[in-house]
Amino acid sequence: MKKMTALAMAMIFAFSGLSKADEGMWILPLIKKLNIEKMQSMGLQLSAEDIYSVNHSSLKDAVVIFGGGCTGELISDKGLILTNHHCGYGTIQALSTMENNYLEDGFWAPTTDDEIPAPGLSVTFMKRMEDVTSKIEAGLTADMTEEERRSAIDSISTQIADSVKGDSHYRVLVRDFYGGNQYFMMVYEVFNDVRFVGAPPSSIGKFGHDTDNWMWPRHTGDFSLFRVYADKDGKPAEYSPDNVPLKPAHHLPISLKGYEKGDFAMTLGYPGSTQRYLTSWGIDERMNIFNFSLIKPRGVKQEIWEKAMNSSDKIRLQYASKYSRSSNYWKNSIGMNRGLKNLNVIEKKQKLEEKFSDWVNESPERQEKYGDVLPSLKAAYENRAPYYLAQNFVRECMLRGTEIIGFSLAARELEQALESEDEEKIKQATENLKKNAEDFYKDYHAPTDQKVMSALLELYHEEIDAEFYPSFFEEIKTDKEDGFEEYADKLFRKSIFVSKEELYDFLENPKLKKLKKDPAYSAGKSTMELYLKLMSQIRESNLTIDKNHRLFIAGLQEMNPDKVYYDDANFTMRLSYGEVGDYEPRDAVIYKHYTTLKGVMEKEKPDDYEFSVPEKLKQLYRDKDYGRYANKDGRMYVNFTTDNDITGGNSGSPVINGEGYLFGLAFDGNWEAMSGDIAFEPELQKCINVDIRYVLFIIDKYAGAQNLIDEMTIVE
Repeated sequence: MKKMTALAMAMIFAFSGLSKADEGMWILPLIKKLNIEKMQSMGLQLSAEDIYSVNHSSLKDAVVIFGGGCTGELISDKGLILTNHHCGYGTIQALSTMENNYLEDGFWAPTTDDEIPAPGLSVTFMKRMEDVTSKIEAGLTADMTEEERRSAIDSISTQIADSVKGDSHYRVLVRDFYGGNQYFMMVYEVFNDVRFVGAPPSSIGKFGHDTDNWMWPRHTGDFSLFRVYADKDGKPAEYSPDNVPLKPAHHLPISLKGYEKGDFAMTLGYPGSTQRYLTSWGIDERMNIFNFSLIKPRGVKQEIWEKAMNSSDKIRLQYASKYSRSSNYWKNSIGMNRGLKNLNVIEKKQKLEEKFSDWVNESPERQEKYGDVLPSLKAAYENRAPYYLAQNFVRECMLRGTEIIGFSLAARELEQALESEDEEKIKQATENLKKNAEDFYKDYHAPTDQKVMSALLELYHEEIDAEFYPSFFEEIKTDKEDGFEEYADKLFRKSIFVSKEELYDFLENPKLKKLKKDPAYSAGKSTMELYLKLMSQIRESNLTIDKNHRLFIAGLQEMNPDKVYYDDANFTMRLSYGEVGDYEPRDAVIYKHYTTLKGVMEKEKPDDYEFSVPEKLKQLYRDKDYGRYANKDGRMYVNFTTDNDITGGNSGSPVINGEGYLFGLAFDGNWEAMSGDIAFEPELQKCINVDIRYVLFIIDKYAGAQNLIDEMTIVE
């Protein structure tokens, strides 16, 4: 066993059961020391080795990173992957056409030969984690600047990763934890041959759409199925018809037992990001700069998108995935600000900071080590505020908001090639731009984007100081009432990036002068120049915040030696544990911990696509034809709540019972606790899950995909 760091040892011996069982996203190698006894007292029947083992099959071998931002799990010994419908949404949309609209109609592959390759989609297995803090710290000195420290850490991390990877096919990364007070190395195995197996129609998989998003009660069958393929030796390989379904080291048995209030529930997954150690100034910035920069521009953009989507089935299909991605964290940001305000989180942080200052001032040693931490953080947040606001608005209004501006920047490689006059480079850059164009124009509607451009540029002009305008604003008659509409109209009339046809005509014989004069490309370059300038202007503040954030966390742990601290999420595999349960969102209101198919029927609005219900599902409900998937009370359960600690990235995480069996699929959090990424609220925070019995009911009774049921390990 390798020597553990002082920090890890302190955490281990500090464990006293003071932390609530349902709070925390825990690092797997430390579970045996930190969590296992508490988990077993709550109903877990497994050992720590059953959950995380390097040498033997364990639960972690059945859990994957799905794509680039979700979780999935293996549910058969033939590589079958279960994840959320909203996690597969972008892939399903990309594979759909007007003739075969898998989003609207659903899809079920009757055989493996009918499964559809999903180019660009990957799944990633974590093979092991190892604490490498001592190796990192050995190369650091106290007199290093923060920039020197960061450079040294990057260099040492690369050396560690390279030495472990060798000539293997594994991906090896070193990540910081606890704000840079601890470091772990992760070894991953990435599979790029992933195929679409099945999904219900959006009327089931996305029932309630954006209206119900983040809300409870929910009635959503949020799941989809994919399969991972490998070469004949079980190794990762690019797509080939000769590849075979992967036989995983472990897959999850599925329980039909159901659950009762108070039952143990565990999730394994890849939570993306939390910031629970932010100071009051950091929370103020999150609310009034970062979240504000999401809420305002995305609200404007989505209103325009929604009108266009409602006017055309084709536009609805083109923008379905984009709208879903945009609205998800738009609504999250609204809810987060509401929750942080209602829960007085800034005031609570200020009290903690007062306590920290008092503790620091109790000794000269602490003053020397931590005395500048809070004043430095306060000053750094204040210094970067105007630049950070502008940077976020540039991203949301232009780089991500106005599609043609963002896409035009894909021509930078071509500009450089044309300047070099190297025919081979020009040919390669042209081909690369065409590849990008194929994906872009498939889901692009220029008249809609023109309206978005006009509205978002005007919003930027209203919200951001003139010193932060991109240079192309000089071409806009901002004093005219219709100045932004006029500018957008002119750009869309003259740019080669407005349509695939015009771009391809240009690429037949590309000219440097024409490219540089193109209004969309010129606006894109102007925007990127401003964005990079803003990044450089906040660099010093960022370094100051990183340094003092690290010291603040170290100081908190020193100040509270009897408290167990878990790390913020950073898209590495984590475990959370809790129990099935209800909650009281407000006075005199109690929400049950489950919903049933009856609620789907009660919500139905035949003329509203968000709440339409397929006729076959209604017939199954009328006939009470639930098969073996009904609850013991005869009803069909749909969703349920637990108090597991999750965040974005956990979407698709398995919800596992005390026996190690799958009984749910995590897909959302609740509106009342949207502040959870910043401050966990034990009385309100809920993880919303699809009942696995509803998943199987849809696959079996609704879709008739018995072939998929047959390959699962189902425990009655």
